[in-house]
Amino acid sequence: MAHIVVLGAGLGGVPMALEARKELPKDHKITVISDSATFHFTPSNPWVAVDWRKPDQIKVELAPMFKKKGIDFIHAKAIKVKPEENAVALESGKLVTYDYLIIATGPELAFDEIEGLGPHGGHTESVCHVDHAAASNEVWQKFCDNPAPIVVGAVQGASCFGPAYEFAMILETDLRKRKIRDKVPMTFVTSEPYVGHLGLDGVGDTKGLLESEMRNRHIKWITSARVTKVEEGLMHVEEVNEDGTVKKTHELPFGYSMMLPAFRGIPAVRDVEGLVNPRGFILIDEHQRNPNFSNIFSVGVCVAIPPMENYAVPVGVPKTGFMIESMVMATARNIRDELAGKEARHVATWNAVCLADFGDGGVAFVAMPQIPPRNVNWSADGGWVHLGKIAFEKYFLGKIRSGVGEPFYERAVFDMLGIHKVKPKEKGDA
Repeated sequence: MAHIVVLGAGLGGVPMALEARKELPKDHKITVISDSATFHFTPSNPWVAVDWRKPDQIKVELAPMFKKKGIDFIHAKAIKVKPEENAVALESGKLVTYDYLIIATGPELAFDEIEGLGPHGGHTESVCHVDHAAASNEVWQKFCDNPAPIVVGAVQGASCFGPAYEFAMILETDLRKRKIRDKVPMTFVTSEPYVGHLGLDGVGDTKGLLESEMRNRHIKWITSARVTKVEEGLMHVEEVNEDGTVKKTHELPFGYSMMLPAFRGIPAVRDVEGLVNPRGFILIDEHQRNPNFSNIFSVGVCVAIPPMENYAVPVGVPKTGFMIESMVMATARNIRDELAGKEARHVATWNAVCLADFGDGGVAFVAMPQIPPRNVNWSADGGWVHLGKIAFEKYFLGKIRSGVGEPFYERAVFDMLGIHKVKPKEKGDA
């Protein structure tokens, strides 16, 4: 019997544990370690921040769901991964040993890399965590009683740009619903070289669609932006040329601001030689396996992916939901094969299917694969995207509450559309 440990219980960890339980023989033990007792549907955080959702509506209690599926759950903080000992050290002092470890922790939010950034002692809000979003909602309600300029975006080194666009548009929609939009100048500040880059050099016409959306909503923007400091009510920004020289400096007053930070690996893995890159992200090969520790795999935002290009202002690559699910499926099948004495051979497609909600519309895109060059490079907008995002939220939370990774009908639909999570099997593959 093998012991498979999944470290993390977010958008990567929970589907990973469920998929592993489905793929692996029942005599193998699966344990999930998480510092949170609940799963949070992170894509709904922008709605929480404007009181369109309550935090409890997007949470799922993990222990009872995992118990029902025959998965052990340890609610504890991991302080160090010890590959040489095949163990994870917990804050309590306990060591959890494993035969296989799947790291799905997500990132640490690097607010401290910019003076004054973030909700913990800084001057900007966050929608990266449901607790941040809930706290931000309190700030938002007070702001609406005393409207002022808004600054929203993503700082240098950020890799998750979609939620920044979503949140800017959702704020704008909420202001119009409250009949106070005319009192609030808005500016979008991003490290991207152009609007709609998304860390992916665009998908379809995301540049044109997002620029048009912001013009229609009277949101100004600054690209290739480096935030140097944030003071209470004032953001200092350098607009940078391609050669790295400063084109223009901006001092942007604000009454409310949300800026997505750069990410880095969590402390439990960050300094483990051979496991991570300099930012603390997990090094993996094409099979989601660490090249130095063959019994460690990784999925989700915590994996190391090189940037698209070396821009004057650093721009990271996002790890989108469907892309993470493809990592999950490949990992589960590779561990299954290794336990059966076969070579790991399953490769995730890293395809991306995204719905960016704007409160009353949105932009959808499909990138196959996520990183160019692509076989499919499509984007579209419309009111249907908002409805689609609501439906997807209900569907995904329903899956997690039921303890289901991927129902057969979901796979059938994506197969019919030609959107796959794992690259086509070679002849003779199981």
